[in-house]
Amino acid sequence: MTKTDPDCKHDGSVYITAADDVDVTYPSNKDGTADAAVDGVFGALDDSAAQSYRSVTTFGAFALITKANIGLGVLSIPFVFQVLGIVPGIIVILVLHCMFAYSAAAIGPFKANHPEVYGVAEAGFVVGGRWAKEVLYVFFYMLMVIAASGAMVSLSAALNAMSSHGACTAVFIAVVAAAGALLGAIPTLSRITWLGWAGIASLMAALLTLTISVGLQGRPADAPRPPAPWTKEFKIVGRPTFEEAMAAISTVLFAYSATPTYFNIAAEMRDPRGYNRAMLTSISLITLVYLVLGSVVYAFCGQYVSTPALGSAGPLMKKVCYGLAVPALLASLTIVTHLGAKHIFVRVLHGTHDLTHPTAKHWIVWLSTVLGTTLVAYVFASAIPNFGSIIGFFGAIVVPGVSLLPYTAMWWHDNWRHAPAAERTPRRCALLAVNIFIAVASLFFTIAGAYGAGVELVKSSATRGPWSCTDNSGRRE
Repeated sequence: MTKTDPDCKHDGSVYITAADDVDVTYPSNKDGTADAAVDGVFGALDDSAAQSYRSVTTFGAFALITKANIGLGVLSIPFVFQVLGIVPGIIVILVLHCMFAYSAAAIGPFKANHPEVYGVAEAGFVVGGRWAKEVLYVFFYMLMVIAASGAMVSLSAALNAMSSHGACTAVFIAVVAAAGALLGAIPTLSRITWLGWAGIASLMAALLTLTISVGLQGRPADAPRPPAPWTKEFKIVGRPTFEEAMAAISTVLFAYSATPTYFNIAAEMRDPRGYNRAMLTSISLITLVYLVLGSVVYAFCGQYVSTPALGSAGPLMKKVCYGLAVPALLASLTIVTHLGAKHIFVRVLHGTHDLTHPTAKHWIVWLSTVLGTTLVAYVFASAIPNFGSIIGFFGAIVVPGVSLLPYTAMWWHDNWRHAPAAERTPRRCALLAVNIFIAVASLFFTIAGAYGAGVELVKSSATRGPWSCTDNSGRRE
């Protein structure tokens, strides 16, 4: 992509070309001509590069952000309402929506000010140095592994439900892990945006089918069977214990936990200036889905709502809903496997010719990181008894620390840390207070969530051993 661009205009600390709207610099030679464009993360973007890493459109970013966030976690929202009550549940969702949207909005300006940043770990280095980078590096990778293993288990449950446990669960998990590795190995995010769109359509079809099914059926699948009577309980305000309340709040935290992946998506956008538009549209849609689906399903099912809620649709419609949701689950597995692998890939090859060029080292490192990430997630999904409780415990520790807390530090670094007294206006002081509130809330969620998940982990008992064949779909005969 070697060219001369006299109309290149400066925006903050990056250069944006009038022709291509790409935030790359064009270093000038002594004769006034320009070399190949240089990206802060991927280096020279010349014609010999194997992969076009800067090619995700704003619409593509919307699809990736939406699919990275929304999965079968949405099907736990009705149960959150059952625990907290409908009014406190809605308030929790709206408050967390605002916190996550505000935090995610810090990514665009920070990326513009620090174009060398690829992910949340590199942002940690800018703000806190080496130790912050390494902690966030581990936390981000753990989050991707947790998400990938959760997607594998959900896909195996879907296959079990659809086939009436037609094969050993361990076999299903191995099959979906292989599929995730195959699709996750697609080298660039722009080439998997189609899977994001397919996943969104798939999940919306499953959710719409579920909503219609619970509205038309006489009683939820988990309610007493005829001719036994049943009474629906609808809580306006619940009275949960502290542990139950924190478990419900942690469920909502998980449902918004993809925030750190937005950095990686923004880094591969053709024009990162469209990031905020894509992100805000996506997170608003996600919140609307959570509120509508959760309220409707809970209103029809009451205390007999299943978790995940697909079980509330009855045996036949549960199979139909799971079948519709399979592409969505596969899309989630693909995206988190890809991002987890690229997290390592970019770090290993950063600053080298091999990062974007089709050398043997390029492909060896890329495929090794994909296979390695898939293997780690597979071990979590298939080999660990008490999968749900253990993942919940690790998630309670990791999610607030990587999905909320770092973005408050990023704002402080760019807007307060080095700002002269004259720039510390009342408005900026108010924003500082907002960031402090989010930071304190993140620490509370981490401590309280880990305590609640730890209590649940101690109480729980293993329902299956490693590499179990036991049906995990919650099927009722």
